[in-house]
This record gives sequence, C-alpha cells and structure tokens, in this order.
Amino acid sequence: MLLIVQANDKYGYELVEEVSKIVNVNEGTIYPILKRLTNERYFETYLKESTEGPPRKYYHLTVLGKQRKDELLSEWTKFNESVSKFIKESGKSE
Repeated sequence: MLLIVQANDKYGYELVEEVSKIVNVNEGTIYPILKRLTNERYFETYLKESTEGPPRKYYHLTVLGKQRKDELLSEWTKFNESVSKFIKESGKSE
C-alpha cells in the first residue's frame, strides 16, 4: 500500500480497489493494515469532503513511510534476485 499512495493520496476504498486488482482481498483485511501503518507513522490521515456522501479519510505517505517503502523495495529486489538465481541454477543440473 505504501507504493500505491506514494504518487497520490488515496482514501480507504480506493486502496481496496487498487489492491484488489492484484490480490483477491476484501475491506476487512485492508482497513486493519491501514490502521497499523498509520499507527507506525508511515501514513498520516486527513478528512476531505465528498460529493458522494460523508467526508472521506485520505492516507498520505509520510517521510518515514517513504523510507520504509524504499527499504522494503530493496529487500524485495534482493530476495527476487536470489530466487531467480536459484531457479536458474537449479535448472542447469537437470
């Protein structure tokens, strides 16, 4: 979710929709994660009026959130490279 919010602030349901495009997930899973990320200071929230109902809570990536996103991307890249290398080398022994 840190990646999704890096370019533009999003409200909860927008995040659910974005994540659902990639992974089958429901609102009951996303909102506790958003709360945890906010408690860990990776997100700040604010309310914005909506033309379609009550005000919406938007999530904004903090400086700490940007740092954490970069750390996680680096870890994922290293992990992905290691797994790809393992698969490639394992195929040679057949």
